[in-house]
Order: sequence, then structure tokens, then C-alpha cells
Amino acid sequence: MGKYTLPDLPYAYDALEPHIDAETMEVHHRKHHQTYIDKLNAAMEGESLSEKTVEELLEDYANLPERIQKPVRNHGGGHANHSMFWKILTPNPEDTEPRGPLGSAVEMQYGSFSQLKEVFKQTAVNHFGSGWAWIVIAAGERKTKDQKKLLVLSLPNQDSPVMGGHTPILGLDLWEHAYYLKYQNRRPDYIDAFWNVVNWKQVEDNYGNVEDVAIKTGMFKGRVLER
Repeated sequence: MGKYTLPDLPYAYDALEPHIDAETMEVHHRKHHQTYIDKLNAAMEGESLSEKTVEELLEDYANLPERIQKPVRNHGGGHANHSMFWKILTPNPEDTEPRGPLGSAVEMQYGSFSQLKEVFKQTAVNHFGSGWAWIVIAAGERKTKDQKKLLVLSLPNQDSPVMGGHTPILGLDLWEHAYYLKYQNRRPDYIDAFWNVVNWKQVEDNYGNVEDVAIKTGMFKGRVLER
């Protein structure tokens, strides 16, 4: 078995019904995510960098040997993105919107959570083809507990925000395999349903865990829609 392994879900495949159906969850987790891991392990076999975490590989993407850049970008990104996605979903959300420091940041930067949701929905609906919509802590400036600039952006395929120096706190998979069995071409309905199963406690933890660090600017900026 390779270094990178499939994480267990903290809930059953049918736990997110009716918002995300059980069949989609099982295929998405057991087949799609596992395939990214298998291909990443195959690409990294025998590499001296194989002991690095997938996040470390993505953060240092531009400096990786050319022979492994593509598999790290595609399959490493797929592994990292999905590993976060499963954690920010829950069948029993404690809140319907962010609270605490994250809630305050949303209100200060976007006016309200409703307006942030609208910006996020525009970004996700208008993203062309496969990819992800993200809420991230922006790269390229000093970050402290009280100063974390939020951005909403979309990136293609399995590109990870950390490749551009951003710190993802919430992401939504926009690949058709994530929603087509239930929603077909109704991506806006899938986006609306997503908010019903967001684990805001985890998202708030993701935000709070980034403290006084300088994050490098990177090569991918994504398409940003700010209020």
C-alpha cells in the first residue's frame, strides 16, 4: 500500500440525504477519491519526496521535479481537495451560518452571510467545466487572528488553492460526478442544497487555525468575485 490512503468518512453514505444522495457519496468517495490516491501513489513510488504530505507537495508545486508536477497537481490536488470536502460536510450542522471570528470577518468583508452566499453561488454557477468553488484566506499579506482577508474563487479541475498560497477553509466540488445523479444539469440546486450540510464548526476551525503566518503569493489566482 502506498503512503497516501483514503480517509474514512465521519458519517454514513446516506447521512446527507436528501441534500446529497447516498449513491453519489459512495461512488464519489470509494471510486473517484480512491482513484486519485492510487494514481498519486503510483507517481510518487520511489521518489525522495514521497514522505511529504500532499499539502506540502502542493505548496511547493512550482519547485517539484517536472516528472511529478502533473500527477501532484491532478491527483494530489484531488486527494487534498476531497479530504477537506468530506470534513466540511455533516448530517447534523450545529449552525446554519458561520459564527465567532469567521462570522465577524464575513460580516465586515461581505456585509452579511447572505451576500457571501450570493457571491459564492455566482462563482460556482459561472465556473466553466470541472473544478471547485472555494472560500479561502487570501495569500500575499500578513495574516493575524484579527486580519484574515477572505476571497471567493474558483479553480479548474483539481487545482488546489494552496498552489497559489491561499489557505482553503471551505470548498465545493463542481465536477459533475459530485451531483449529476441527483441534480443532473441543475448545478444551482446542488449549490443551494450544499449549505444545508455544511459543518460550520469545522470551517470555523479551518479559519481559526491560520494565525500569524506570512503566506507566499503563488502562480494561480483563480477567478475572484469580491463584494
